[in-house]
Amino acid sequence: MDPSRGIGTFVVWDYVVFAGMLLISAAIGIYYAFAGDKQQTSKDFLMGGRRMSAVPVALSLTASFMSAVTVLGTPTEVYRFGAIFSLFGITYLLVVVISAEIFLPVFYKLGITSTYEYLELRFNKYVRLCGTIVYIIQTVLYTGIVIYAPALALNQVTGFDLWGAVVATGVVCTFYCTLGGLKAVVWTDVFQVGIMLAGFVSVLIQASVIQGGIGPIINDARNGGRLNFWNFNPNPLQRHTFWTIILGGTFTWTSLYGVNQSQVQRYISCKSRFQAKLSLYINLVGLWVILVCAVLCGLALYSRYHDCDPWTNNKVSAPDQLMPYLVLDILQDYPGLPGLFVACAYSGTLSTVSSSINALAAVTVEDLVKPNFRSLSERHLSWISQGMSVLFGVLCIGMAALASLMGALLQAALSIIGMIGGPLLGLFSLGILVPFANSIGALIGLLAGFAASFWVGIGAQLYPPLPERTMPLSLETYGCNNTYNGSNWMTTTAMPFSTTAFQGHNVERTPLMDNWYSLSYLYFSTLGTLVTLFVGILVSLSTGGRKQNLDRKFLLTKEDMLFNFDNFKKKEQVLGYKSHPVEEGGTDNPAFNHIEMNFTDPSGRTSGTHL
Repeated sequence: MDPSRGIGTFVVWDYVVFAGMLLISAAIGIYYAFAGDKQQTSKDFLMGGRRMSAVPVALSLTASFMSAVTVLGTPTEVYRFGAIFSLFGITYLLVVVISAEIFLPVFYKLGITSTYEYLELRFNKYVRLCGTIVYIIQTVLYTGIVIYAPALALNQVTGFDLWGAVVATGVVCTFYCTLGGLKAVVWTDVFQVGIMLAGFVSVLIQASVIQGGIGPIINDARNGGRLNFWNFNPNPLQRHTFWTIILGGTFTWTSLYGVNQSQVQRYISCKSRFQAKLSLYINLVGLWVILVCAVLCGLALYSRYHDCDPWTNNKVSAPDQLMPYLVLDILQDYPGLPGLFVACAYSGTLSTVSSSINALAAVTVEDLVKPNFRSLSERHLSWISQGMSVLFGVLCIGMAALASLMGALLQAALSIIGMIGGPLLGLFSLGILVPFANSIGALIGLLAGFAASFWVGIGAQLYPPLPERTMPLSLETYGCNNTYNGSNWMTTTAMPFSTTAFQGHNVERTPLMDNWYSLSYLYFSTLGTLVTLFVGILVSLSTGGRKQNLDRKFLLTKEDMLFNFDNFKKKEQVLGYKSHPVEEGGTDNPAFNHIEMNFTDPSGRTSGTHL
């Protein structure tokens, strides 16, 4: 590589490719707003009328899961900490199986729009309100980071206008979510998965051409100690080991897949339960493909810069900028391809943001508007849903402006999901798996889970763990022929939160900091879930949880587990939206239906609602 030749810049074609991606996304929104069957009811708008099929939903789940944080963060992660990240492939498998076999059956058979409706059916409306408010705060926060982070990284490397990009993504997203509802969200996601793969593949092909094939890339990685797959150290303080990724990662991502409204809302919008499960399993393949691409990109990044690290060498100011830097470095002779990569990163953003906006609208309408204003017609609710989409779009752009005052990317986003998602996962698990859990236990358990995970999470942000816990691998600059004297790299990589405002720099390290606050960030979620479950079970038992009379359909039953085998006997029976007649204007709540539900217990008793 000739270092005297600088990296490229953005040219007109790159902007054309990027604008094209935004325009096609907007066009899909317009199509679903006016063509075909219009969005008559809020159900159509928020749930795609429950007529979606498995493949587009699967791709959509993959897309919104893979935000720009993945596109820019994962390759950097592999570059700095090694390919152990690829063990997440096993985690994804566990997550999908848990979501499809434990959470999906219960949510699907209840026919709910918002996962938090379940909390009211199972516990009471206060638990539901708690869950809803926490979810809204979490999602707006996270979405802000997801909009801002890629814009910043791309801006600093490519000179791509920062606030122009943030506002453009926010506006386009809000536009197609508001016009097209869930159908537009799902189909734009399908298009965006294509763009993301194209972006990754173009980088991989060009990198392997320049480095002389995949072989040298793998060799460089082996020599640099980047192929560190097997680290079975059980110590929970080490950032990534086999156990933290498999155990901690499973809890962290199950809170996203199993109970997070923006994911659940989509697989519940499938035609039948079989299609819903299928969409989760197809999506698993998508996750694996994207993971492999991202890890390979990380290894290509290392192979390209193994003797001259642009970050230590002050060519880029943050690790998140390494990937755009590589793109401009190797794709500069191909106008339009750097634009494709930027479009790839932004597709990640758009798909995540759009699903968040749609889910936030659904939660607000179902959990806050409907229970309090019963008289609204479907037409009005549909308008309110659209209004909510606009409102949350604006809120998320505002949140991105706030995110510009916060620091580092991947970890902060994941920590927020972990700290908030963990206790919520515990709450739903209590409801679905523990028959004697009651509402007092649920609320106190939830609060205890939050207390525990926020204590660790905020402690870890204030006093970041030491490098021997995070174990960054060495980055070299001996191959750079410039006069910059390479200072010891430890000083540059030890502080991932360089911009956090309230950081104790030279504080005495106490045992509390070195042990409790140094917990791997993947365990925040695990801690929250387990504390919530444990406290919830104890409190429920001590407040008479065994005496309550509970309808079996709110729990995971034997029938749900055996459902997969029935499928092969009789081809899918398509479930109607609701299995009971609903009077016009009556409340639409399966808990108060007019048909008695007969589930025969093993003892032969029939439990049901007798009216």
